[in-house]
Amino acid sequence: MSIAPVIIEATVKHTSTLIFLHGLGDTGHGWIPALATIRPPSMKVICPTAPTMPVTLNAGFRMPSWFDLRTLDISGPEDEEGIKSAAQNIKAMIDDEVTRGIAANRILLGGFSQGGALALFTALTYNQPLAGVVALSCWLPLHKQFPGLKTNADDIPIFQAHGDFDPVVPYKFGQLSASLLKSFMKNVTFKTYNGVSHTSSEEEMDDVREVLASWSGDDRNRKSSKLDVSGSATAQCCLIS
Repeated sequence: MSIAPVIIEATVKHTSTLIFLHGLGDTGHGWIPALATIRPPSMKVICPTAPTMPVTLNAGFRMPSWFDLRTLDISGPEDEEGIKSAAQNIKAMIDDEVTRGIAANRILLGGFSQGGALALFTALTYNQPLAGVVALSCWLPLHKQFPGLKTNADDIPIFQAHGDFDPVVPYKFGQLSASLLKSFMKNVTFKTYNGVSHTSSEEEMDDVREVLASWSGDDRNRKSSKLDVSGSATAQCCLIS
C-alpha cells in the first residue's frame, strides 16, 4: 500500500484503533465522513487505500482493489494469493498499532464489501485476539478452507450486516457466510437491513456506532439502541458493473 492511509486521530486519550477497509474502486477517504461521526472520541480510525490493479470482474480495468475479483459466483475461483497477501499487509498495520502501544485486543477491523471480506479473513487468520470485526455487505473469502485456516480465538466478536436488496454482493452470500462463521465462532451477530441495497443506511450506521462503543468501552458518542452486540442476535458503492 504505497498511498498513505487517511487517519482520524482520537480527540481524547487514544485507547483503541479501528482499521476500516473500503470497497472496490473506492479510497481511504470514502468512509471518513461517516466514521468520523460515529466513532468514540478515544478511538483512532485508520482508512488505508487499496493498491490499483486490474480487476478481472470489471473487464481488466485498473482500480483500487484489495485483491482480484474473478466472479460473483460464491463457488467460483478466488484470488487466493492476492487475498492472503492483502491480509498480510493489514496484519502489518495491526502490528504497527501494537508497537505504538495499543494492545491487539483494543484494535478493531472493519470494512465494506470487498474491504469487509478482507477484514473478516484477516481477523480470523491473525495471531492475536482482536477487539472485534465489523463486516458490512460482504462475504468470507476462501470459505471452503475454514475453519482450517483459522488461527485466532473462537470468541472474537463479529458484527456482520447486510441489506436484503443487495444486487452486487447478494444477501444470500452474507447469510451463508454468517452461517459458516457461526459453526466455528462463538460470538457472531448477523443483522439484516430491509430494503437496503449495496450501500449503508442511517440505521446501520447507528448500529455500528453502538458496536464501536460497546467493544471499545467508550460510550461518550453512543446513542440509545436495542442492538444486541453480544453475539446472540440472529453510502458507499462497489464499482462492479
